[in-house]
Amino acid sequence: MFQRNISRRVSKTKIVYPQKRSLLILSRSFITQSEPESTSTQDAAAAATAAGIANLVLESDPRSLRGVLHGLQVQFTPELVDKILKRLWFHGPKALQFFKHLEYHPSYAHSSSSFDRAIDIAGRLRDYKTLWALVARMRARRLGPSPKTFAIIAERFVGAGKPDRAIRVFLSMREHGCRQDLHSFNTILDILCKSKRVEMAYNHLFKVLRGKFKADVVSYNIIANGWCLIKRTPKALEILKEMVERGMTPTITTYNILLKGYFRAGQIKEAWEFFLEMKERKVEIDVVTYTTMVHGFGVVGEIKRARKVFDEMVGEGVLPSTATYNAMIQVLCKKDSVENAVLLFEEMMKKGYVPNLTTYNVVIRGLCHVGNMERAMEFMERMRTGGCEPNVQTYNVVIRYFCDAGDIEKGLDVFEKMGRGDCLPNMDTYNVLISAMFVRKKSDDLVVAGKLLLEMIDRGFLPRKFTFNRVLNGLLLTGNQAFANEILRLQSKCGRLPRKFKL
Repeated sequence: MFQRNISRRVSKTKIVYPQKRSLLILSRSFITQSEPESTSTQDAAAAATAAGIANLVLESDPRSLRGVLHGLQVQFTPELVDKILKRLWFHGPKALQFFKHLEYHPSYAHSSSSFDRAIDIAGRLRDYKTLWALVARMRARRLGPSPKTFAIIAERFVGAGKPDRAIRVFLSMREHGCRQDLHSFNTILDILCKSKRVEMAYNHLFKVLRGKFKADVVSYNIIANGWCLIKRTPKALEILKEMVERGMTPTITTYNILLKGYFRAGQIKEAWEFFLEMKERKVEIDVVTYTTMVHGFGVVGEIKRARKVFDEMVGEGVLPSTATYNAMIQVLCKKDSVENAVLLFEEMMKKGYVPNLTTYNVVIRGLCHVGNMERAMEFMERMRTGGCEPNVQTYNVVIRYFCDAGDIEKGLDVFEKMGRGDCLPNMDTYNVLISAMFVRKKSDDLVVAGKLLLEMIDRGFLPRKFTFNRVLNGLLLTGNQAFANEILRLQSKCGRLPRKFKL
């Protein structure tokens, strides 16, 4: 069944998805109807419209995409376009093609939020030429760039290992017509510190510009958190001391940052003493404090102490949050037993808490890890009925564990369901499945691997040279020379030239 479907999905002919097309038909009725609808119905229809158009973009030839978009009986709005770009997040080149062609639509003009999304996608692809071209177009249309735009760009440069360029982006904001303020200053500090470049943030920005921007408690908290992230709690304590010397009052956030820093550095005794000191100083301990304690004790395997803190919260007048339950459930999954984690999940539900995506993903991963795949699938179904759609990480975990267990057909079935739903596969999904196709060394499996490779390229992903060569080798060894030739030509087009093959 899967081989028929994957063949259809990567066929060179125009791909037709009956279910996806129906989404567009539904969207038209949603836009043209005259009777008022509930907000939930409108949201569902808008999501269906976005899903239908996103799939249309993935299936269409880029050369004809503009005409296809112009021919749709859909009223494009900034909200709808943002939803489509979000859905195409893991298919960057296709997302940028969609954004580009929509610029020429006769009845739609891009908003600043859509430009920000497109800039973020270009940055993630490290396509800096396109990124700055989008910034220029944004400015020409007087839609920005805003401080948020520069935060996006800076974060992408830091993520690409170019923190110096991120700092230059921040310093050049005025040149692009965007003012700098304390918020933008704190944002660049936060971006650098969260990427564990606190020394650069502290020495090149904080010490130099804290007077100009009048650094506040938030600024100091960011730097303290940066030192904690690299396990240098003494430096974080120096920041706390400096705050007090400058007449600032540390907040509960400050104390929570330091508490978490002790746990991260493995200083369990110091963390406990700091927690007791917080109580002695009459600091108003909040749910974040307790969540930090639960997670911190749990990570080092001190389950009883984690559970004791969890149970004592209510007695101290602090109700657990969903995040607290998530922390305790994760601790039980990793350090105790998944059964106890599931019991706590059920307890959480009975008390009226609504599990979120993290809750479900933690439980599903725990069940998969102990080989209880059937129950993991039941939890995926509970997610949907509970109004929490599985995300790409949920699907990837289940697919990976099915494949690792040798149930490749079940992994492929989950992949098929993923393609039919609101969640599109990412590069990890394809890599897991392609690798799984080599386990049984069957000719049919290797053909599927080749078709998966074609599909991922069609959707804008660039496989590693290793993946290309592995699939080529597999096809050659199983006598699929014609198909290997097709992939070899595609590999050359992608700029991933292999070693010499005799085909």
